[in-house]
Amino acid sequence: MNEDVRVTAWVRGQVQGVGFRWFTRANALRIGELAGFAVNLGDGRVQVVAEGPKDRCEQLLEWLRTGDTPGRVDGVTGIWDTPRGGYDGFEIR
Repeated sequence: MNEDVRVTAWVRGQVQGVGFRWFTRANALRIGELAGFAVNLGDGRVQVVAEGPKDRCEQLLEWLRTGDTPGRVDGVTGIWDTPRGGYDGFEIR
């Protein structure tokens, strides 16, 4: 069973001003069936929220941790939750 989940990830490193949010959105769309957003935070991190099938959320989280991302990722902290809904696709905020 591949139930829908929500993952919230905070990405640390040189991830602002390098196209990180754009590439995150593009990768979420490539994976498919994901809704959510990527947003710059005031402390230099990027927050990524994704909802959809668990295996697809896991793929996005793995890409954030080890994929060919722009900039430099020093670490990713993620938490799992139940989906809240209300997203229309995957957007950059």
